[in-house]
Amino acid sequence: MASASQGYHEAEDKLSSNTKNLHRALVSLQEELEAIDWYRQRADVADNAELKSVLLHNMEEEIEHACMVLEWLRRNEPLFDEKLRVYLFQTKPITEIEEAEERSGALARPEPKQASRIGFTVGPMKGD
Repeated sequence: MASASQGYHEAEDKLSSNTKNLHRALVSLQEELEAIDWYRQRADVADNAELKSVLLHNMEEEIEHACMVLEWLRRNEPLFDEKLRVYLFQTKPITEIEEAEERSGALARPEPKQASRIGFTVGPMKGD
């Protein structure tokens, strides 16, 4: 049976429902962002004012759709929620925010001892 999405990198039947939903959201976000780009480019070169207006309207709709998917991601993936709360709606330069985040994270999460790395797995990332 053909996969509904060509973007899976692992066997679909082995992926959790949560992973599949995340994939759907991420692919949808990519498509919305691509549509925003296409409409913006088309509007830039349109020599008809009415067409330009329609294209910009369509672009704004795609921005709305992208934001809706982003909000779904925030609500359903704790790491998205954490990082969006750090980076969005800030006035400091983004790289300064990242540097401060890395410094505070390093203080909060000390480097594990070498012996504990031997048994490191990605178990918590596997989903359901």
